[in-house]
Amino acid sequence: MDTDAFIAVHQGDWDRLGLLTRTRTLDAEGVEELIALYRRTATHLSIIRSTNPDPVLTARLSVLLQRARLRITGARVPMWRRLRDVLWEDVPAAMYDARWCIAVCGALLLLSAVISGIWFGVDPSARSAVLSADEQRQLAEHDFVGYYFEGHASGFAANVWTNNAWIALQSVVLGVTGVWPLWMILSNGLNIGVSAGVLGAHGQIGTLLVYLLPHGLLEITAICVGAGAGLRLFWAWVRPGPLPRTWALAHAARAMITVGIGLVLVLLVSGVLEAFVTPSPLPAPLRIAIGVIAWAGFLAVLLIRGRTVHRAGITGDLDEESVGDTVAVAA
Repeated sequence: MDTDAFIAVHQGDWDRLGLLTRTRTLDAEGVEELIALYRRTATHLSIIRSTNPDPVLTARLSVLLQRARLRITGARVPMWRRLRDVLWEDVPAAMYDARWCIAVCGALLLLSAVISGIWFGVDPSARSAVLSADEQRQLAEHDFVGYYFEGHASGFAANVWTNNAWIALQSVVLGVTGVWPLWMILSNGLNIGVSAGVLGAHGQIGTLLVYLLPHGLLEITAICVGAGAGLRLFWAWVRPGPLPRTWALAHAARAMITVGIGLVLVLLVSGVLEAFVTPSPLPAPLRIAIGVIAWAGFLAVLLIRGRTVHRAGITGDLDEESVGDTVAVAA
């Protein structure tokens, strides 16, 4: 199909539809004409998508039809409902779509933390290469616990939240490189391993667990989810499947940014736990139990809710009318 010729033939209909959509008041004839032009333009869009999917023209007609449909139906989705759909459908679906990449990141972090923790715990020379004997003692006896009592709790929570959210969003956005998420996961695993090794060597492994688990389970999992979303973006670039590479990358990017939005809220909860639960005078088992409950809730959203909405066809991407770049592909 000759796209230029198609535009020349139907441009008048599209201009007229746009004019009617912007008109404040329409009589009965105007409404009938609006509906007829809407149906006609929808047919044009279908023809374009199936014969010669020009991205610019497809996007233009998609936006035009969306505005016309809103004018015809008068329906507008409330902001609270859209927010609910994003958090309860799009975010879990996008996270579930990246589940294997998330699992790789989680395994890498756990492996690096365990190996480095054992190494620094049993090898004094390895610990000395990183921290002097005085620094090790200071970390084990004062600094590790003292960190959670720095400043006012609300300010501490805000600082932790913004720092972790920034790290998670960096992992998603820079995930297309395929390097940044893995480097971030390894560095976090090594940092955990160093702290565990030093505290373990000084007989403070119980202190480590009491002051790490209440918030760390949720926080570390969220960081792994962010890194996994970044790797999923990288994989869409490497293996685009039946779609053009740039389109597959755009689809994955929109869905994975949805993950980043969800992680901002998850890390807010983690920051509150770190500021108000971890250093609280509550019994250690209760503090850990609160952290485990929050962690289990997040895993349920990721795995159970994510699987449900993913099977329903939700991907976390924008709807087709908003994207306007769908093409027919061979099965």
